Order: sequence, then structure tokens, then C-alpha cells
Amino acid sequence: MQKRIVILGAGFAGLQLARRLKGSNFDITLIDQYNFHQFQPLFYQVATGRLEPSSVSFPLRKVFQNKANVHVRIANIDRIDKTEKTVYTDAGIFAYDYLVIATGCTTNYFGNKNIERYAYPMKSTTEAIALRNRILLNFEAALDASPEELEGIMNIVVVGGGPTGVELSGSLAELKRNILPRDYPDMDFSRLNVYLLEAGPATLGPMSKISQQKSQSYLESMGVQVKVNTQVKDYDGKKVLLADGSTIASNTLIWAAGVTGNVPNGIDASLLVRGNRIKTDAFNRIPGTDNIFVLGDIAYMETEQFPKGHPQLANVAIAQAKNLVQNFKRLQNGKTLLPFSYKSPGTMATVGKRKAVVDLPFMSFQGRFAWFVWMFLHLMLILSVKNKLIIFINWAVSYFTNDTTLRLILLPTKHQVDLYKEEQTPIEQKIHQL
Repeated sequence: MQKRIVILGAGFAGLQLARRLKGSNFDITLIDQYNFHQFQPLFYQVATGRLEPSSVSFPLRKVFQNKANVHVRIANIDRIDKTEKTVYTDAGIFAYDYLVIATGCTTNYFGNKNIERYAYPMKSTTEAIALRNRILLNFEAALDASPEELEGIMNIVVVGGGPTGVELSGSLAELKRNILPRDYPDMDFSRLNVYLLEAGPATLGPMSKISQQKSQSYLESMGVQVKVNTQVKDYDGKKVLLADGSTIASNTLIWAAGVTGNVPNGIDASLLVRGNRIKTDAFNRIPGTDNIFVLGDIAYMETEQFPKGHPQLANVAIAQAKNLVQNFKRLQNGKTLLPFSYKSPGTMATVGKRKAVVDLPFMSFQGRFAWFVWMFLHLMLILSVKNKLIIFINWAVSYFTNDTTLRLILLPTKHQVDLYKEEQTPIEQKIHQL
């Protein structure tokens, strides 16, 4: 009888695991709230109209066409029952022999309800589209705004100086310089301000000092107002309140300041560490169990090289999935498991056209070459050849023209809005949530 593996989450780890086990002797059920895999590193380009959402989203059923041992289910997870070896969801109950938790992370608002209510996160394709709508609608509103309203419209605040915040701020600066003046020739975009606020002492905190300094220098040369050692205390949808008591008028606050793990109900609280990550042993297995594994951003494994856990990066998630594939095969053959070992290939971030920073284990470099390296490696991580080609063409057009044609405002129809207000069956509710 085939052993049943239930995988929770179709991110980098979950999808990699399922793809490498398709056609195997395992019966695989892949559960996710969306019917597509999302390439998160390029969400900022969707949000600024440089890439289409379909370029960074990949239908799961397309990936597993004609693979009878892989079953895709679109569902929200209610809880895990370790005793019964079952997962309860709003789409039914799923029994397992082995469970893999790869549910990733979501935005961490650090308990601030106002920021959670009014700020714009960017952790999913739908959130990136919502942010794009907001940015573009801002400039439509600016055309007939009063002087008092215009200040808030023309200030865009990005919170968080990690790769997402840096890349998004640089992309917004390029939008201001190269595209918006042509789209809105009757507006003065010298009044548009892009702020990047970072609570720590430097942008790109985990990277080398030279990369930190260079990234900030690049941003400032592009017109971004970078403020380090600056903590956001509150936001009411109109004004950003800083810890020193000062304020910034802004209708658009983009929150890229942190993540917290999506931990399913049923996981012991004693297993959780800072950032809501789940402790694992050297085999990505939850301590005290022999059949529950945790992969990707939500996994916390202490090693000599990574005493505070592995970085929450796509490369780590993919490497963990590959190791677990080998261990599942070893379990089938009664062999001992292989511990997970990770050697960092380096980190990188792009700031703008011909501006990027790369840290390798043996050297750091910045500028044009770093930018080409960043583009090449991200293209290699894209799932399908078709999407690689589409993204490359978009990047090439943008490189030579400093323009894109993807600045579309896509809002729900009145019919869709009305449907939300009516009572629906569970399946209808799920469809409209997606």
C-alpha cells in the first residue's frame, strides 16, 4: 500500500517536494489556499506595473498534469491532529502517514492593529495587485486633489529596509523618474516623495557593510529619502507616526518590516520560537515525532553554522525539500536519515536599473555586473520556460525604453462586490475569497 504524504503549502519548499515525488510510490496530497504557486521575490515588480501577475504565478494543476499520485486541493487548514494522523480543512479531512508543514510566513505587524488595518502588505500575488491599484489610483486622485489632500497622496512610505523594501523603493523611484511624468504630463512629480524607513542602523541588515552602504547610496542618488534608526509607532491611514514624535503625511504606507510564521492549529506552543517558527531536528522533523516534517521559512533548525536558524530564503527552502525527498526514499528502504546541511551561496538585492549588490561567501560586488547576476539567477528560479521568456522580454523592453505597458487598474466589479454581501455556500465563499 502506498504511503500517504500530505504537504501543507505550495511555496518553494512544498512545490519542490511534490514535484520531485511525482511519479514515485508515494501518494501525495498538496494543500494550499491558492491554486497557484507564487514567486515572491518579484512581487515588487507586479506592484509597480513592471510584470504581469501571471508571470510570477504558476497553476498547480498545470505542474502536475497526468501525475496520478499527486492530488491538489484548494483549502484553508483548520487544525492538525497528530494522534489521528489527520489534517482538518474547510475542504474535508485528509489522513496521512507523513505530514510536511511548509506553510511559510505572512506579514508581521508586531501587534499594531492600526497598521494591520491601513497599511499595504506584499506577501501574495493578490496583495501585490492591490498595492499596484493603490499606487496608480493615487495619481488619478492627484489630478483633482486639493492642496491639503495632495501632500498625503504624493508621499509614499515604505517600512522595512530588507531586500523587499529596498527593491520596492528603488522601483518606485524609477517609476517617478521615467514613467509617471510621461503618463501625467500635467502633474509636477518633483513633489512626489518616496520614503524608506528602517528601524535598524542600515538597509539590508544581514548583508555586508559595503553592500549596506552601497544600497543606501544608490537609493539616495535615485531620490529616495532613506531614514535609518527610524521606528514607525502608528498609522491612521493618513499620517505615519514615528517613535520620535514626528509625522509623515501619507495615504500609502507599504509594510515590509517583518514576517511571522503561518503555524497551523495543533502544533504545540513549546515548539515555537521567535518569529513563530517551528523547531525541528537535524532532519527537519518535529522533535518527539517520527512522521511530521517542517520545511522552508517556518522551519527553525539550529546548527553550528546557523545558531539562530537558517535564513528565510528560497534557496534554503528548496535545499530542505531536496534533502527530504532523499530521506523519504531512505525511509522506504529502511535506511537511516540524512541530516540537512546548507552552505550559503550568497545573498543579493537589486536597487534599480544597473544597480544591485551581491555578497558571495568569498567576495562582494556591486553595480552593473551585480545587476546582471541578479537578473540571471532570478530567471533561473522561475518555474516555466514560457514565464522565463515573458519576464525576459518585459525586462528587455523596460531596459531599452524605461517604460512598461502593464499599468492596469483592475478592481472588483459591482456584481462581485454585491456577492460578498450575500450569503453563499462554502464553495462559493472559497471561490470569491480566491
